[in-house]
Amino acid sequence: MSTARAERLVNLVLALLSTRQYLPAERIRGIVPGYADATSDEAFFRMFERDKTELRELGIPLETGRNSSFDSIEGYRIARRDYELGEIELAPDEAAAVGLAVRLWDSPELTGQARGALVKLRAAGVEVDQSAQPVVEPRVRTEPAFSPLLAAVQDRRVVRFEYRRSGSPERMTRTVEPWGVVSWRARWYLVGHDRDRAAPRCFRLSRIIGDVRSAGRAGEVRRPDNVNLLELVAGTGDRETGPASTAKVWVAKDRAHGVRRQARHVGARTVAGVAGDVMEIDLRFPEGAADWIAGHAPDVLVLEPDVLAKAVRHRLELIVHGAGVTA
Repeated sequence: MSTARAERLVNLVLALLSTRQYLPAERIRGIVPGYADATSDEAFFRMFERDKTELRELGIPLETGRNSSFDSIEGYRIARRDYELGEIELAPDEAAAVGLAVRLWDSPELTGQARGALVKLRAAGVEVDQSAQPVVEPRVRTEPAFSPLLAAVQDRRVVRFEYRRSGSPERMTRTVEPWGVVSWRARWYLVGHDRDRAAPRCFRLSRIIGDVRSAGRAGEVRRPDNVNLLELVAGTGDRETGPASTAKVWVAKDRAHGVRRQARHVGARTVAGVAGDVMEIDLRFPEGAADWIAGHAPDVLVLEPDVLAKAVRHRLELIVHGAGVTA
């Protein structure tokens, strides 16, 4: 279910709970956020019929009736006596657990939704006590890529993003059919079918760089039956397969320490009168490290392979021309 539809259903339930009268469909259309998006009367009634069916399937007692014999149009309501749970008594430790769960998520999107839910609860006449503060405040921090990836999983939509491998500065564009987002050992992972590798892969969200972009239509992804996402993450993590190639670079003396930490010293060399060292770096996708190496110019010069040297040179030329600098 999409986030917009879920929020609309919550708004509909709150509206029908907040009145003892039967609300006709047109009245509901005017007061429940989300229905104003319907482009026509027909579109609204189709949307409303789907929502009523959804509520009944969820076990919510949706009543149909008229407020008086003079009414010609039926309306809808939810009787609190049928909807509300009986009184629940919680032990102190159980109440603390509930309080901690409410405060668990540390995400701007989820925080906003939680505040919106409190406003709606107050509007429905529910007393909300925010004075009690738990002694312990756990946090589950989500990465920026969490929300768009979760939406892509729900929409079954292919995504594309820049990804940095473990222990490497390389970045590669990955196109993935997302199956799910799971947490493993305090880290978030995307599990799905990597189209570039033609195989299932796991991606740590903290290594996704930049925006997650849509790369297909909704409903395009088909998750395999009986796949266990957590087992995939626990068994494979985000390891990459395939041999690494060796790149050789010249690094100016006492400069570019970030490159030096990733490389092995081979020998000394002077370039254009500047003393430096020849270093070797293991790279699985040499061109993917071009941005990283270009950022150390002019202290790093790629000696081989040629594909990496050209990629770095191309990025530096773009910087020069973009800044209006002439040689």
